[in-house]
Amino acid sequence: MQAAVYHGRRDVRIESVEDPGPPRSGELLLEVIRAGICGTDVSEYLHGPQAIPVHRPDPATGYQGPVILGHEFLGRVVEVGPGVEGFRPGQRVVSGAGVWCGQCAWCRAGRTNLCERYYTLGLQADGGLAEYVRVPAKTCVHVPEECPDDAAALAQPLAVAVHAVNRAGVVPGQSVAVVGVGAIGSLIVAAAARRGARPLVAVDVKPERLRAAASLGATHCVQGSGSQAAQAVHEATGGYGAEVVIESSGVPGSADLACAMVRRGGRILQVGLHHEPEPVALRDLVLREVDLITTVAHVCPVDLPEAVRLLADGTLAQLVVDRVIGLQRLVPDGLMALAEGRAQGKILVDPRA
Repeated sequence: MQAAVYHGRRDVRIESVEDPGPPRSGELLLEVIRAGICGTDVSEYLHGPQAIPVHRPDPATGYQGPVILGHEFLGRVVEVGPGVEGFRPGQRVVSGAGVWCGQCAWCRAGRTNLCERYYTLGLQADGGLAEYVRVPAKTCVHVPEECPDDAAALAQPLAVAVHAVNRAGVVPGQSVAVVGVGAIGSLIVAAAARRGARPLVAVDVKPERLRAAASLGATHCVQGSGSQAAQAVHEATGGYGAEVVIESSGVPGSADLACAMVRRGGRILQVGLHHEPEPVALRDLVLREVDLITTVAHVCPVDLPEAVRLLADGTLAQLVVDRVIGLQRLVPDGLMALAEGRAQGKILVDPRA
């Protein structure tokens, strides 16, 4: 089969590899219909290997070497492995891609995204940027017939956004500000809007991102950063600041900006990953009793089904998807398009094209 194989920095090859073979116990064999690419894939391509175990074995899987990329994908069940119930050939499913052991303390507590043996298909094991992929059935959720392929392919990243909104404790009628409305931030806006957040303020420096955020449900859009952006959030929330601030940009100074936007007794959720230490005004947060929490990945059994439900009518995909490309064009029209800012939304890949 044809697959996108990561060999190292700026070295992703579309090449012929062996089929995954029949599913083992607890697994499904899928024919991939759509796969998505994201900032993690771009970062690995430009600056990696970081999470991909090319040069040393992965501590969870023991795997070392080139990896088939793709942690966002929709597939059709080809074969069901021993011990798997609830799936049959021909069904469309999405995979959460994150695999957990189910036995450690974190898994027993329901926090499977923190599993001590957690790994991700497409990073620490072969993923879905290929014609076929073998996946644990427990990571998969059925896709309803009415849900278009392009919409279903957004389920994994939307599950990350749903998990962020869940971690932030967003409830209907609550004021929320989302700082940085790029790939994940825009989906957080969509998830928060569907949760009933209002006012819902999108903050970014790029006007095209803000236009997209408005179409996804933001009630107010603030272009800029620093004190002017913080003041605009206060004005949009009756002078108090947002009850919840979700920081999803990860740019220098963004943590301090989130602190300036949140109201007394509010919450800050940190989503964006900072590459350098970031100063935080802890004294100010303590005196105003502000909660500072973080989020990573998603809890597959909880967040992925909700993401599929939100995507079922196809509306969100029409607003988010920029293009669908063939596997052979992955690097120039996919990874580099994202890296160079030539994409106005999500890029999906049809491995059969």
